[in-house]
Amino acid sequence: MLELRRSLENEINTFVEFEQNAETAEFIIPYSLIEHRQAMSEKRNVYLSIYLNKQLVGFFILVTGINESIEFRRIVIDAKARDIGQKAIQLMEQYCQQRLSAKQIWLDVFSFNKRGVHVYRKLGYKQFATEEYQGKELLLFEKLF
Repeated sequence: MLELRRSLENEINTFVEFEQNAETAEFIIPYSLIEHRQAMSEKRNVYLSIYLNKQLVGFFILVTGINESIEFRRIVIDAKARDIGQKAIQLMEQYCQQRLSAKQIWLDVFSFNKRGVHVYRKLGYKQFATEEYQGKELLLFEKLF
């Protein structure tokens, strides 16, 4: 069974390990242990842990904004549990609507992250802009509720 829970500080070590996986690290800007602790302590950031059959397999970082908008900053899933990403995103969207009163979720994704771009489009996210980060193209997507 897949479920989301508010993350606990003692899970941060595992988050750092997940981010260091070679398949993950190229698609995100990994945080250090200290950066995760600081981010988790900020009131507007929401960390959600992803559990599959009661085992921690990933996490989300969301940032609450103004006008019922949520930044979907990060999803990281352990390499051994890759096939759950879409279902986890759908649970996160429900969480955002029900618990955070979200009317919009937006995200950025590197253009070379073909799997991520495909999944976001499949789940109904629409591209609304393009930006650059350290010489790499970022695609900005949103989903309205």
